[in-house]
Amino acid sequence: MTLVILSSLTLMIFLSALNGYRDSMAKAEQLFDSELIDKARLLSLSFSTQTINTQSNQSLVQHKISAITENDVFAFQVWHKNTLLLKSAFLPDTAIANFKTGFQDNNVLHRRWRIYGLYNKTNNLWILTAERMDLRYILAENIIMGTILPVVIMVPILGLMIWIIVSYGLLPLRKLSSALSDKRADDLSSLAVEKQPIELTQVVISINDLFRRLKVSFLREKRFASDAAHELRTPISAIKIHLHNLSKVIAEDDQSFSQLKQAVDRMGHLIEQILNLNRTSPEQYSKKFTTIDVYELAQNIVVREYAQFDIKNQQIALEGEHAIVQGDVFSLDILLHNLLSNASKYTPEGGSIMVTVSGNKTQTQLQVQDSGPGVPEEKYERLFDRFYRLGGDRHASGTTGCGLGLAIVKQIADLHHAEIVLAKADNSSGLCVRIIFPKEKLI
Repeated sequence: MTLVILSSLTLMIFLSALNGYRDSMAKAEQLFDSELIDKARLLSLSFSTQTINTQSNQSLVQHKISAITENDVFAFQVWHKNTLLLKSAFLPDTAIANFKTGFQDNNVLHRRWRIYGLYNKTNNLWILTAERMDLRYILAENIIMGTILPVVIMVPILGLMIWIIVSYGLLPLRKLSSALSDKRADDLSSLAVEKQPIELTQVVISINDLFRRLKVSFLREKRFASDAAHELRTPISAIKIHLHNLSKVIAEDDQSFSQLKQAVDRMGHLIEQILNLNRTSPEQYSKKFTTIDVYELAQNIVVREYAQFDIKNQQIALEGEHAIVQGDVFSLDILLHNLLSNASKYTPEGGSIMVTVSGNKTQTQLQVQDSGPGVPEEKYERLFDRFYRLGGDRHASGTTGCGLGLAIVKQIADLHHAEIVLAKADNSSGLCVRIIFPKEKLI
C-alpha cells in the first residue's frame, strides 16, 4: 500500500514538474522575446531624435561600437537603407537576418540566434536585435530549475514521511493480524476490544461475533456427532447380543443371518470411525504432544491386532529402528490401527504386510505396505475423501468398509504436520502408505 502511494505520488510530481517545466520554458521564451522587442524599440527611439545623415554617420560604425562581447546574450545591428550605422563589436558587417518585421531564427558566427526586426518608417531604419538561443535556454533552465529542484528534493522526504505515517497508522491492523495468526485452530476466544483504536473497534466486535457463532456451531456439531455415535452404540450392542443368541438356533451357513451379522458389524465399525473422526478433527482436538517411540508403538499395535491377521493367515513383519517423534499417543494409535486395518482388509489370505519405521536427523518415516490389488495412481488423491471407496460397496476384494479410514489418517497426519505419500508397494502390486514426520516435530 505504501509503495503504491509513493509510486503514485512520484508519478504525479514528475508529471506536474514536467508540465511546469514546459509551461515555464514557454513563458520564458515569451519574456525574452518581449525583451528583444523592447530593446529594438528603444534603439529606434534613440535614432528618431536625430536626423540621419548617412555620410556623416558612417563614423558611428567605427566610433560608437557597442561594448557587447560575443559571450553576452544580446547583440544588435542598426541599418539605414543598406548602410550599417551601428552594431555589436563581434557581429559581421552584413545583415544578420532578412529585413522584415518580426522574429526569425538564424545562424550567425556558428551560433543559433533569435532575431527580431523592427522598421522605423520615419528615419527609414531597420533595427535588428538578437539573443543567443543556447544562452537564453541555459538562463531559462537555471531559473526554472531553481523553482523545480526544491520540489524534486522534497519527494524522498515526503515519501519517508508518508511511509512513517502509513506504517504508524497500520500498526494496530498489523497487531490485530498477528493476534489472529497466532491463534490455534481450536482457540475461538474473543479478542480484547478495549485495547483497539476507534477505527478497528467495530471490526474486532464483528470478529468476536464470528468467533462466538463458530464456537457454538463447532460445539453443536461435536455434540451431535458424539451423541449420535454414543446413542447408536447401545442398540448396536443389543443387536449383537440378540444375534449371538440367535446363532445358537440358526444354522451357521444361513445366508440371511450371515448378511445381517455383516451389516451390524459394518454399522458398528462406521460408528467407531465417526467417533474417531470427530475426536481427531482440528477444531475439536486438543494437542497434548509427548515423546513417542514410533517403532515401539507399532510393535504394540501389531501384537494387539495380530488376531485379525492370523484369521486370514497373513504374514505381518515389523522392521526398522527406534525413532522418536513429538505427538499424541491416542491419535497416532488410531492412525496406525487404520493403516494396518486397511492393509489387512485388502490383502488376500496368505498375503503379507510390511511395517517399516526409520528415522534420521531430518525426519521420521512410518511405512505400511500390503500385497493386495493396489490402487491406480490417478485415484490416490480420492482415497482421502470421506466415505470414498474404490469401486464403492462392490470392491473387488469383497471387503466391506465405510471409506473413512484414510480420511482419518490424513486428518491425524495434518495435526502432526506430517506428509502422506502413496505409492506402489516394493515387491507386489499392493499399496504403500508412507507417513513422513518433519524435522521440527522431532526431538
